[in-house]
Amino acid sequence: CKCNFISFIFLSLGTGSNILSALQDLFWLLKSKVEKQLQIISVLQWVLTFLIMGIACTLILMYILCTDCWVIAALYLAWLVFDWNTPKKGGRRSQWVRNWAIWRYFRDYFPIRLVKTHNLLTTRNYIFGYHPHGIMGLGAFCNFSTEATGVGQKFPGIRPYLATLAGNFRMPILRDYLMSGGICPVNRDSIDYILSKNGSGNAIIIVVGGAAESLNCTPGKNSVTLKNRKGFVKLALQHGADLVPVYSFGENEVYKQVIFEEGSWGRWVQKKFQKHVGFAPCIFHGRGLFSSNTWGLLPYSKPITTVVGEPITIPKIDNPSQKDVDFYHSIYVDSLIKLFDKYKSKFGLPETDVLEVN
Repeated sequence: CKCNFISFIFLSLGTGSNILSALQDLFWLLKSKVEKQLQIISVLQWVLTFLIMGIACTLILMYILCTDCWVIAALYLAWLVFDWNTPKKGGRRSQWVRNWAIWRYFRDYFPIRLVKTHNLLTTRNYIFGYHPHGIMGLGAFCNFSTEATGVGQKFPGIRPYLATLAGNFRMPILRDYLMSGGICPVNRDSIDYILSKNGSGNAIIIVVGGAAESLNCTPGKNSVTLKNRKGFVKLALQHGADLVPVYSFGENEVYKQVIFEEGSWGRWVQKKFQKHVGFAPCIFHGRGLFSSNTWGLLPYSKPITTVVGEPITIPKIDNPSQKDVDFYHSIYVDSLIKLFDKYKSKFGLPETDVLEVN
């Protein structure tokens, strides 16, 4: 009663509403600042996961083997041997991990958005071609390896599998972390299993341009490495899986990269590294941890909008000819260009921009 009386006095004097408004503004500012910090932390943890988690976990495991806790490392290594082929058989996804709140902060940092243009039948399997690669494929990860943008609600009954380098699944701990998000190796065994022995309603997301495309990604450039990338079309024909073009507007805007010209020593080193290791070393930078005006590993907070296009119906041909592959590849390229042209002006690009297909 006493508190109510005091509140009444303040309101009567005309100062209560001002105090309440000031407190609400202060609370909103504090909440906004905390949310921004959580967004930065969520993105930073994934960047560090992408860059160093595999090597760090390998070194830690080797160190533990040399300590009194060697039994823990030995047990994990025994489990690793037993579980070695799991990534090739669809992995071990966890809806709990995919729904972590940290991914929603990750989404809001940029922000990242998933746009659905057509329904997908659960009686079919799909291969999504994701373009462009960018430096880290941040849009691909957020949209298809988490539920932050609602892929499960937008495409009910469809199980997305983001395919990435098989070498990641040889790294302890990292392999389990990746599998929990529904990430699988981008190799023949894994894709064959998902498309032929895992029922229907599966969608494998392949970043078609791969490491070669990452070498050319830079803000303001809309280009994809696709002309000679036809293996995913052949796989689609062999399994009768429909092809779905996907374009992520803004994927190239979140990092700045030093681009080496063809024929330069820098490009030669990158290509040699790519050939022997599987990925290309890029010299890039984003913003700093404490300021957007400094250089660092954090990506710039630029919007990424991923548009999932219309599925292309693909017949099942056990042994497709090169003519078959070329035919459906050309249809796919045309569909991707049409998707880009249809949505480019809606997501910040000039109407005059064209998609460069290399």
